[in-house]
Amino acid sequence: MAEVGGIAGEQLRSYIERIERLEEEKTALGGDIREIFSEAKGNGFDVKIMRQIIRLRKLDRVDRLEQEELLQLYQHAIGME
Repeated sequence: MAEVGGIAGEQLRSYIERIERLEEEKTALGGDIREIFSEAKGNGFDVKIMRQIIRLRKLDRVDRLEQEELLQLYQHAIGME
């Protein structure tokens, strides 16, 4: 990026503006997600459990089963089961 105010500067400004727009969208989406969790909580759902389910659904089946097995193994190891 040899140019200070020319093409490279415009390209940099474009990147920054695109990132700023996405950050604004991310903030708005975060608010929308909080509203949905609040609505679910108001209807008697446990938000912590919902967050766990969402996290688990992001994993593929093999990874999820592996985590569940390790959790049970660790719980057994410390006398929780």
